[in-house]
Amino acid sequence: MKINFFSPNTLIVLVTAVIFSSCASKKDVVYFQNASDYETIKSNNSHTNKFKIDDVLSIHVSTLDPVASLPFNLFKGAEEGGIRPEQVDYIIDKNGDIDFPVLGTVRVVGLSPEETKTLLKEKLSDYLKDPIINIRLKNFTVTVLGEVRQPGTYPVLGEQITVLEAIGLANDLTIKGKRDNVMVIRDFNGTKVYTRIDLTKKESLNSPVYYLTQNDVVYVEPNNSAITSSALDNRASIWVSVASLLITSTVLIITRSN
Repeated sequence: MKINFFSPNTLIVLVTAVIFSSCASKKDVVYFQNASDYETIKSNNSHTNKFKIDDVLSIHVSTLDPVASLPFNLFKGAEEGGIRPEQVDYIIDKNGDIDFPVLGTVRVVGLSPEETKTLLKEKLSDYLKDPIINIRLKNFTVTVLGEVRQPGTYPVLGEQITVLEAIGLANDLTIKGKRDNVMVIRDFNGTKVYTRIDLTKKESLNSPVYYLTQNDVVYVEPNNSAITSSALDNRASIWVSVASLLITSTVLIITRSN
């Protein structure tokens, strides 16, 4: 039996099949599907950012005696009219060190902000009494790519950010984003680690990449619906090109024959 692919009934069946094949079900798009109502979940996921090579740090040392702490802070330019010049940031070099005033080379790579404060206080104890040290990571950014509404690189103003907050900065996943297999790419001094997280499960809260670190990349893969849609778009484009070529050729043949 021959099938007429151009009959109305056949076209309706084909269109219906395409529509249903491209639809995403609830289990594909809902976050934390196995979380119960009023359920209390205690996360076992402890998180502390560690400093990496090329991190930019703002470090300010202060004491009750401002004059005593002044040599331990770097400023750009000279003080004019009672206005203190801009403070200079520190960049962790390829060896994992910063060049600190008076103290010289201090290794901070792999340390948390609190660990760095403790280290500097110990080294400054010979010069200052009860120094107060404020440290801020100034180049904390995360990148969100793939099937999100606004992919891009986003600055982080606080000291931590979760993968959900990063996705929120990108205006959430599109309906075609694969929620059960989100990839986080983490770089630590040249070593890249690829970890996947399933956002449809509440257990994702305990993932080692639930809390992001500076320069992490979050990649959301397209789901089967997106892949199918893309393939159909490509095929449609090819058929349009072929049809256009056939029409053009036919017109040329008819014109020449006349």
